Amino acid sequence: MSSQVNNAANNPKKRKLSVPHVYVLLVSLTILAAVGSWILPAGEFTREMNETINRTVVVPGSFKEIASTPVGPFQTFIAIQKGLVDAAEVFFFVFLAYASWFVVLETKALNAFIGWMLRLFKGKSDYILVAFVYIFGMAASVFGMFEETFGFLPLFVGMSIAMGYDAIVGLATIGMAVGIGYTAAVMNPFTVILAQNFAGISLLSGWAFRLVTWFVMETLACWWILRYARSIKKDPAKSYMAGIDMGDLQLDHDELVKTPFTARTRAVCGVVVVSIVALIWGVTQKGWYFNELAGLFIVMGILSGLIGGFNPNRLADVYVKGLRDIVFGCMIIGLSRGVLVVMREGHIVDTVVYYLSLPLQDLPRWLAAEGMLAVQNVINFLIPSGSGQAVVTMPIMAPLSDVLGISRQVAVLAFQFGDGLSNLLWPTALIPIMCAIAHVPLEKWYRFFLPFFLIAVAFQGFFIAAAVALGV
Repeated sequence: MSSQVNNAANNPKKRKLSVPHVYVLLVSLTILAAVGSWILPAGEFTREMNETINRTVVVPGSFKEIASTPVGPFQTFIAIQKGLVDAAEVFFFVFLAYASWFVVLETKALNAFIGWMLRLFKGKSDYILVAFVYIFGMAASVFGMFEETFGFLPLFVGMSIAMGYDAIVGLATIGMAVGIGYTAAVMNPFTVILAQNFAGISLLSGWAFRLVTWFVMETLACWWILRYARSIKKDPAKSYMAGIDMGDLQLDHDELVKTPFTARTRAVCGVVVVSIVALIWGVTQKGWYFNELAGLFIVMGILSGLIGGFNPNRLADVYVKGLRDIVFGCMIIGLSRGVLVVMREGHIVDTVVYYLSLPLQDLPRWLAAEGMLAVQNVINFLIPSGSGQAVVTMPIMAPLSDVLGISRQVAVLAFQFGDGLSNLLWPTALIPIMCAIAHVPLEKWYRFFLPFFLIAVAFQGFFIAAAVALGV
């Protein structure tokens, strides 16, 4: 055996390419952004307050080069600290939400609930996955759920493992559902409504076309997830997660099936259900965001722990254990934000957006529409925020679509397509955080997701072409 290992090490053809550690990747991108600030011309758009939506927006045609502000070597590493501070809101939300869910997991109430579901849907676990893909996908499509799903990841990872699948299936059930929910959103207020407002078109217009794209792409996700899930259920060796220790998220199927669903565990699950209902109500009716949701999860964790039989000291110890478990993922949030801090301080974000838009003016109408899709995907690397991307790009893309003879509705569609799904691809977006919470190495996720992403982009290109042909 040792001779085989040595031969593999000495033969470069047998070496497997691997994705760098996510910290290495993000720090490297930060350094690359700093180098870009020395090479690319600094520039900015003029911005003005739009009273209708109470946001500062870009003025079309206002880009101008400004004095260069390159980011030096020491400033590059200062940007990591600034990124952590800049991302504090989401950083601490993930920190507290995960720890609260960890308390729920430690009560074993969810183990009992999953065991009950396994007994109820014996041999029909595929239906559970499909149902949740559509449920989470619709939640993202209608009221913009994305980061709010982070707290559900431990549950779905554990449930998927218990069903005979792996952590990637649990991550994909939520992640791909909400990613596509954003990509093909019907009425998402953070993307569709905002972008249509910037474009000056009727709010929620074109909803029927988007509904069709949403259904087709969510169904495509179901096919991809089930294809992988069924293959590893037949042969666990085909799992990309084979041999990886899942720690506290590892649940045993046979043990779960035997776990009774007692009054105490039902009560804890009742707290979780009430918390989810409160989350949906708060987000849709009261505009709750990170602060309110973090408070909600803290209450859920405390009540679940007390009902689950923990005394205050035991509850505090479990919270500390959960916080320790998610430090790795939370650091990713700050490191990824550091890349954007460097680009902002180097004043090259607007430069990249501007020069990416220029080639579109020389393309045929149908090809320019596809070019918009490609450009928006690239820009999402720089601005991994639906509303933030809308603020920067739509004031540029909407007038540009007029020049190109493309409807502004198509420009909005290209923005949507470019924003949502690539959040599951770019390391500056949300997927490194989700992978850390789900205990899925980033390279394992890419191995599963990248082929689907290419297929999905082809579908997006088809829908863009159809929209241009139909005059949507």
